[in-house]
Amino acid sequence: MTAVTEFPSDGAAKQPPITMLNPDFPFSYDHFLAHPAGLGSVPEEMYGTEVAVVGGGVSGLVAALELMKMGLKPVVYEADRIGGRLRSESFAAAKDVTVDLGGMRFPESSKALYHYIDMVGLETEAFPNPLSEVTPSTVVELGGVKHYAETPADLPEFFSHVADAWRAAVEDDAQFLEMQTAIRERDVPTIKRIWNELVPRMDEQTFYGFIAASDAFKKAGFAAREAFGQVGFGTGGWDTDFPNSILEILRVVYTDADDRHRRILGGAQRLPEGLWAYEPAEMKHWPAGTSLRSLHNGAPAGEVRRIRRAENGDIEISERWGRKATYKAAITSCQSWLLSTRIDTEEALFSPEMWMALERSHYMQSSKTFVMVDRPFWKDKDPKTGQDVMSMTLTDRLNRATYLLDDGPDKPGVILLSYTWNDDAMKWLSLDATQRMELMLHSLAQIYPDVDIASHVVGQPITVSWESDPNFMGAFKANLPGHYRYQQRLFTHFAKDDLPKHQRGIFLAGDDISWTAGWAEGAVQTGLNAVWGVMKHLGGECSPENPGPGELLGEYGPISLD
Repeated sequence: MTAVTEFPSDGAAKQPPITMLNPDFPFSYDHFLAHPAGLGSVPEEMYGTEVAVVGGGVSGLVAALELMKMGLKPVVYEADRIGGRLRSESFAAAKDVTVDLGGMRFPESSKALYHYIDMVGLETEAFPNPLSEVTPSTVVELGGVKHYAETPADLPEFFSHVADAWRAAVEDDAQFLEMQTAIRERDVPTIKRIWNELVPRMDEQTFYGFIAASDAFKKAGFAAREAFGQVGFGTGGWDTDFPNSILEILRVVYTDADDRHRRILGGAQRLPEGLWAYEPAEMKHWPAGTSLRSLHNGAPAGEVRRIRRAENGDIEISERWGRKATYKAAITSCQSWLLSTRIDTEEALFSPEMWMALERSHYMQSSKTFVMVDRPFWKDKDPKTGQDVMSMTLTDRLNRATYLLDDGPDKPGVILLSYTWNDDAMKWLSLDATQRMELMLHSLAQIYPDVDIASHVVGQPITVSWESDPNFMGAFKANLPGHYRYQQRLFTHFAKDDLPKHQRGIFLAGDDISWTAGWAEGAVQTGLNAVWGVMKHLGGECSPENPGPGELLGEYGPISLD
């Protein structure tokens, strides 16, 4: 973590861990998953009933896997490849060298996500974020001035003042320490008391407005706010998030979502691929050895082009090339915008208020460019200074953030030349991979004039701009001020008992339906919500010993601002 986010916690090792126990709905999904009673059951006469799952990302696959374990038959539709935004690519010159174009680092507080990572047997290791313990060195370069640091203490005192201002802002104005204590202890009443007071007060406040209005940042001055935007907290600069709701940021920092990250060895796409191939030891109806892959004869159904209500009341799904099928229930885990752009979705399936919420979603743009190098040369020492010749880099130049990744000294290394968001990501959109790489190397040459980075490059760069992918149109949702009501409608849709009959049987899932869009934990949680909704829709129920999210939504759920 950067120096900007160090919150002292005496005796932290003895405390319960921070989890992504979201303050809007502090339901312990990890406990729900671990309970021996299981997630619930459906009547035996429903065994083998087909349920459509639109989207083969982690949310859709978690939902499909848990439905299969209940004895239902999920039918997964996927327009491109299994994985969604957990997408990994290999370099043509070295197939075993992979990069993650979407999700690449997963906070340890994501307990429900790690349930599935562990279940499919994946290995993880600490991700080299700025100034993290596994990052040999970090360079912060602002306004042409370069600062080399191996620990936060190596940075100039100015950055400590910025850190102090941020710490004071979230403590004075958002009760940070009390909230984190309540999250550690899973003290739901305290979590809800704090959060329910903050939501109406801060729903219309931007991230920038929050820090600018804080006494600490007023005292620190504009230079501190500017540096905070460039360097940020956790993973780097956050000024591209400044227009978003401060509630989005508080959800991240309360739950340590931007701290203590790990990466999946071999690429993040291994998780959805593992879920696709996983053979549960215990499940209803299906014989041992059954997996989602075997239920689909090795390949998911194709791209969905139309969703409507069939004459018999079921949900009808039409694929791009004309094949149709009807289902007692359906889950849509794709980006919610697709329901009105790429997919012809019958309007009556959702209320006008729900369509408003779907259409008003605000998505973040995101761009990454990776290049493979012959070896992790950045670990070489400069004979003049004794410092690493290159470091994990945060800068106000076009690159913004540059990460250095390797699997040892005897293997090729990978440089994430640039990781950018929103306006910064849009600057790269019209350029191809080679043009992007050339500009990025030019910027890095200003920071490391004595390092010939290009001489180490092997093969062709790999790049992505998620906003240009027609199946995503953005990286993830980030609510703007005033969007709390929309998010509340989307998230609670899975458990609405008062919906008219023509709006039942279809369930929303995916990280953009969650309160923590952009985090795989949110995708898992909404997938489990949808499982609960489908189970109830088909006449099933949870064990009394292990109530599900629907049973506790009334008690734990988000407050209404209306």
